[in-house]
Amino acid sequence: MSKSIFRKKTIERILSDVAGGFSDGEHSGTPHLTKALRTRDLTLMGIAAVVGAGIFSTIGEAAYHGGPGVSILFVITAITCGFSALCYAEFASRIPVAGSAYTYAYASFGELIAWIIGWDLLMEYAIGNIAVAISWSEYFVNLLEGFHIHLPRWTTTDFLTAYNAHKDILQATASHHLADITDRMKLDATAWDTAFGFGSFKFIANLPALAITAVITWLVYIGIRETKKATNAMVILKIAIVIGVIIIGFFYVTPANWHPFMPNGFGGVMKGVSGVFFAYIGFDAISTTAEECNNPQRDLPRGMIYSLIICTVLYILISFVLTGMVSYKDLRVGDPLAYVFQRVGLHNISYVISISAVVATASVLLIFQLGQPRIWMSMSRDGLLPKIFSRIHPKYHTPSFSTVVTGLVVAVPALFLNLTIVTDLTSIGTLFAFVLVCGGVLLLPRETHHRRGRFEIPYINSRWIVPILFVVGVYFFRDFITEKFTAKNAHENFPFFIFLLLSAALTVTAFIKKLSLIPVLGLLSCLYLMTEMGYTNWLRFLVWLVVGLIIYFSYSYKHSVIAKDSPVVQAEAKI
Repeated sequence: MSKSIFRKKTIERILSDVAGGFSDGEHSGTPHLTKALRTRDLTLMGIAAVVGAGIFSTIGEAAYHGGPGVSILFVITAITCGFSALCYAEFASRIPVAGSAYTYAYASFGELIAWIIGWDLLMEYAIGNIAVAISWSEYFVNLLEGFHIHLPRWTTTDFLTAYNAHKDILQATASHHLADITDRMKLDATAWDTAFGFGSFKFIANLPALAITAVITWLVYIGIRETKKATNAMVILKIAIVIGVIIIGFFYVTPANWHPFMPNGFGGVMKGVSGVFFAYIGFDAISTTAEECNNPQRDLPRGMIYSLIICTVLYILISFVLTGMVSYKDLRVGDPLAYVFQRVGLHNISYVISISAVVATASVLLIFQLGQPRIWMSMSRDGLLPKIFSRIHPKYHTPSFSTVVTGLVVAVPALFLNLTIVTDLTSIGTLFAFVLVCGGVLLLPRETHHRRGRFEIPYINSRWIVPILFVVGVYFFRDFITEKFTAKNAHENFPFFIFLLLSAALTVTAFIKKLSLIPVLGLLSCLYLMTEMGYTNWLRFLVWLVVGLIIYFSYSYKHSVIAKDSPVVQAEAKI
């Protein structure tokens, strides 16, 4: 059994399957994906995925905790993502196949780990997209309000939010605690009061979230060329607006607001890690388009690295502008960019920012809706999901069934649920994928000859560097580590204890095996950021993985393409 579930799919077999047409359906006569993407397109797609909700919303919460020092957190997160991006780039160069981290894990760790990471990516993309769809709806409604267009509240919120607001107001009124009734509570309660229905049933649904998901799904369905054109247009517009905001904002900066630089210390800076990392999620999504690139070995690595560099510079500049225009204490708002310009009296600029926010969140949704069906498709090719998920549309040359399923998985929950606070769960899933990609690079056999046009991570011997970093880190953070062990709720620091154990084991391995430094640093930094996501989110994440394992052993294990020749599987199939 163990030989079956950890059986690897060799790079040679992956590439031969693609060349033979197996990857696009049942046999070589089925339609292929269209090759239409170049370096510029991939770079813009990466920017489209990264410059979104983070720069327009979560950056405010991070700045509130970290002060102007939040810029350091953007640098730390960018370096962490940079290590992972280099690992993704090498994988993409050597295995230019759709599937992203799932396909890479199949070649390096084996089938079971590949399934786990594929299942993890489905969670990451789906939950992230639901949150982005709901976020887009809020930006869109606020934009319409600015133009004095008022949609009925029952068409722009979810049932649970409206019901809770209605109930809370009744309780506050009955107990004479009228001060507890907020303006937002009143607004949400109007959805319950004005919605049509009967009895306790009211028709309350987030129709803008449904609409944008439907439009984006249609774009992804009809072809990669159409998706590329829409993405490029949206990215150019929002980058122009962001640069304009940075330039104008610097004229209203008060340097005194940058002092103290880290008002809550380094711990305060790290409190924003979830929101900041959520801002960076997405640069890896373009690796799912490998089979739609003209030259994936060259273009994919460049697209990922270029987009990451550009976005990091923009984020750092934005963080300095925000914390310089107003005090960090005032930035705990949902729309920090629009807020700071309203504070300095530039109300027209805030309208422009609202337009940019609508475009930015739409482009994020577009890239993730593009990536998720290709994960479904890749898992289906290998037999881990039903074959229908790998069906390619004969006219549009896209994974049609998977695209429709992805649209439904996002649209239905976004219509009825309130899932705006999911950055932690989405971030932990992404970091887990990054950890496996960095670890997978260490397991790949190194090529003896450099091939022209292919990206390879420069080899730096980690034999002495990693042990020195480990010892220095333990020494300087000894009080922090001791506090973790002696805390009242020490069990909640279990993820950190795992990090320490794995760091020690990897340090010893790096010394013995002379591992490549960059993947090791990427693995350790991503694993550390995972420990900052909180004990509760780890539990939720583990529950999701357990559900995935149940599906794997009940269906995928017996239908796996590479496991069909296993005597164990054949024997079980006869029973």
